[in-house]
Amino acid sequence: MTCLFAMNTGATYARKSRAGGRFGLMLSLALLLGACSALPDKPLRAALYDFGPGAMVSMPATRQAPLAPIALAEITTPGGVLDNQTVLYRLAYDDAQQLRPYAQARWSMPPAQLIRQRLRDTLGRTRAVLNAGEGPALNRSANQGVLPRVLQLELDEFSHFFESPATSVGLIRLRATLVEATPSGEKLLAQRSITVVRPAPSTDAPGGVRALTAATDAAIEEIATWLQQIP
Repeated sequence: MTCLFAMNTGATYARKSRAGGRFGLMLSLALLLGACSALPDKPLRAALYDFGPGAMVSMPATRQAPLAPIALAEITTPGGVLDNQTVLYRLAYDDAQQLRPYAQARWSMPPAQLIRQRLRDTLGRTRAVLNAGEGPALNRSANQGVLPRVLQLELDEFSHFFESPATSVGLIRLRATLVEATPSGEKLLAQRSITVVRPAPSTDAPGGVRALTAATDAAIEEIATWLQQIP
């Protein structure tokens, strides 16, 4: 609209200019068209990513899950760098200590929330999964009058990691802690550090997202297996 008004104004001025004549009109229009073409385009909207739709079929209903219920705490992220929706990457060959954001890529929610949602879905296939600290009476009723064990996770790394300009992986690193509620407080039952990498199919944001999704699923399966091994 602004360019159209300017073109009309320029054309009117050129018609009124006796010195310029037709040449002045053509010159004015050329200058105005050039200025319009130099205006910046509308900013692109960032692509929004998650881990996909998950299971496409319902799990068969059973009267009792085969494993004891577990309570899932909120996943913590030290330092707060992962508390937003930015898709991050690192360049191992150019200052690996620097986390860099993809300009046009975002997670649908902070990574810790996406991971917790995926973990809940996976553990829920074989046991009841409750929210730690919410509804103690419900938690006890689901575990025969005893508060269920609590799984705590700390997310330390979640990035698209470039080993070279042509090679990259999705990297997730977290620490899992299983505790039991006792009259004197929480009792540590087991703890495990988990690091998983999965190759990225491409060296861009979509490739990083797919690699991080695969790495997350592998880490969750490792956690599920580890929990079953704890007496």
